[in-house]
Amino acid sequence: MGRTAVVDYGAGNLMSVTNALKYLGEEWIITSDNGEIERSDRIILPGVGAFPAAMRFLKEKGFESVLVEQAKKKPFLGICLGMQMLFDESEEIETTAGLGLIGGRIKRVDTDLKLPHIGWNSLRFHNPSPLTEGVPEGSYVYFVHSFAAYADREEDLVASVDYGTQVTAIVGNDHVFGCQFHPEKSGEVGLTMLKNFCSI
Repeated sequence: MGRTAVVDYGAGNLMSVTNALKYLGEEWIITSDNGEIERSDRIILPGVGAFPAAMRFLKEKGFESVLVEQAKKKPFLGICLGMQMLFDESEEIETTAGLGLIGGRIKRVDTDLKLPHIGWNSLRFHNPSPLTEGVPEGSYVYFVHSFAAYADREEDLVASVDYGTQVTAIVGNDHVFGCQFHPEKSGEVGLTMLKNFCSI
């Protein structure tokens, strides 16, 4: 089964993520220790907050290089802000470099609808992914965000939702994955995706 490291960098929805993992019977550890991240079998990078502050914290604590290196070796899942940090850079507040694990940019959602985008939306699939095995297209998941990812490569876009415009919901490149929504708050659908991730 293996252990999942849930990275604690001071800006995460840690309890809801680990409660979901506990419910699924998975082994996990909340950690801010690079050694524990290196010893774990999988990594989850959660996140709530602003991109520049989060990336600054990752750099100051020495997480950035470790996460990039470990992402080459083991399954890695970014959730919400954690997904956005997988990309090359973000326009939130100020242009800030991300982890560069998936090519693309984070931009404010270009929609006439109210922001932040809060609530349930149905998934439209674009490319197959281990995360979505057993999840029917059209399933609803829960979002809270104002910025979204724009991937450089079409093959990295796993799923999107419609919020007055196409909004990236899931990305994937090799064994690096990201969910803009909160799987841990998305009922059975989200639990299925977390179980899928822990089975990789």
